[in-house]
Amino acid sequence: MYFESLRLNRVQSPQPPPPSSPLKHSNTQIVSDDSERLILVDAEDKTLGHLDKSSCHDGLGVLHRAFSLFIFNDRGELLLQQRARGKRLWPGYWSNSCCSHPREGETLDEAVQRRCEQELGFQTPMRFLYKFQYSAQFGEIGAENELCSIFTGVFNGAPEVNTTEISAWRWLTPSKIDQELATKSENFTPWFKMEWHRLKTDFAEVFYAT
Repeated sequence: MYFESLRLNRVQSPQPPPPSSPLKHSNTQIVSDDSERLILVDAEDKTLGHLDKSSCHDGLGVLHRAFSLFIFNDRGELLLQQRARGKRLWPGYWSNSCCSHPREGETLDEAVQRRCEQELGFQTPMRFLYKFQYSAQFGEIGAENELCSIFTGVFNGAPEVNTTEISAWRWLTPSKIDQELATKSENFTPWFKMEWHRLKTDFAEVFYAT
């Protein structure tokens, strides 16, 4: 397990995104709110207590359990989402397929499947890859401070995205993602950039597992 940190002293909105798939299949169910209680942990992932989501992201953030999902299709493309404009942290930024938190009383595996279905409209078997601790500051608005577990899965087709969480989506090849990260890095969330680099460096087999 390792730790990364990033601070944005000046918050800038991302540039207009490239063309994405139209939201022909979508829903507007509200699946999250600031009062839901997240799981506080230490650096070894031991549960320390629980705290509402809003407080977990205030100031420098309070370390809590989280997860990120990387969903590939059989062509080896990754499903990317653009975060909804109403998000408190990094609204309108492009990121990995899905990311969220287990709630009080919920296992990580339960949370992964729940959130995948709530945001993307499907469930699929997930493979755990690794976990890491990171923090990222979004100006004075708040911060992410997470012990984040990374999972990968496979899905083919068009997701039924939740428009309260996602404003756009697209499938991109790894080479195209690398190109955009090299030229438009500011359009992507900090955790996606950290996780993508680790996948490319230490888990290259995921790009051939489909």
